[in-house]
Amino acid sequence: MKDILTVLQIIVSCLLILFILLQSKGVGLSSAFGGEGAVYRSRRGVEKILYIATIISAFLFMTIAIALVAIVK
Repeated sequence: MKDILTVLQIIVSCLLILFILLQSKGVGLSSAFGGEGAVYRSRRGVEKILYIATIISAFLFMTIAIALVAIVK
């Protein structure tokens, strides 16, 4: 069971990294220095799907991590 959860966590972590990298288009160090205004805009289409997938994969990552800690103890 521990091995299955470990492999699953590696897969979910790779997906999480991919979703975050795909989501952060055009956001670089320029925004840290005031290059981009804090204008609210809604997410639509693929951007919304990536946003939801990022939240779900982060939740799965945390759940699997807690399950692994519980199994080890």
